[in-house]
Amino acid sequence: MANELYPIFIKADSFNILIVGGGKVALEKLTFLLKSSPSAKVTLVGKGIKEEIKTLAHKHTSVELIERGFFNEDLTEMQLAIIATEDHKLNRLIQKEAKERGILVNVADTPELCDFYMGSIVTKGDLKIGISTNGRSPTIAKRLREFFNELLPDELDDLISNMQLIRNGIDGDFSCKVKTLNKLTKDLVDTQKGSRP
Repeated sequence: MANELYPIFIKADSFNILIVGGGKVALEKLTFLLKSSPSAKVTLVGKGIKEEIKTLAHKHTSVELIERGFFNEDLTEMQLAIIATEDHKLNRLIQKEAKERGILVNVADTPELCDFYMGSIVTKGDLKIGISTNGRSPTIAKRLREFFNELLPDELDDLISNMQLIRNGIDGDFSCKVKTLNKLTKDLVDTQKGSRP
């Protein structure tokens, strides 16, 4: 089966995001989201919310916790829903309601019910690389994230900043800038290849 996912990077602080669940899986989803997007606007609804979730939410003023069971009204004005309860029947009911409202949904550990996956992310300053296995193996995505984190130098962010300055200083039209930047970055890649043992 071909991977037909189209990777996009969303500005999570511009969306209303609902997480349903208060246990280990919800903690994992919230942690992952806030690590990449610390200002994400999140409402988390769950019975018996774990203390780790409360501690994490306390550090992020954009996160609201509601400690009770889920109501359909919780989906009002939401654009993304991450469903992470430990009740698979409830997860399916919430997913169905969300879909009827036109809300994009991720259902933990149930790829066939997901509109989007929360893949592994490599971050080096302004560089962000998303890794997905089409929902088939989060473990492989995690291992690849670790690999790229070690492989890519921390100085990459300085290089990106310098490239932006160079781009802003190039005279000419868009086509001229693209040609110049392509040559500069090709030389950089060729140099890196040549320095490998």
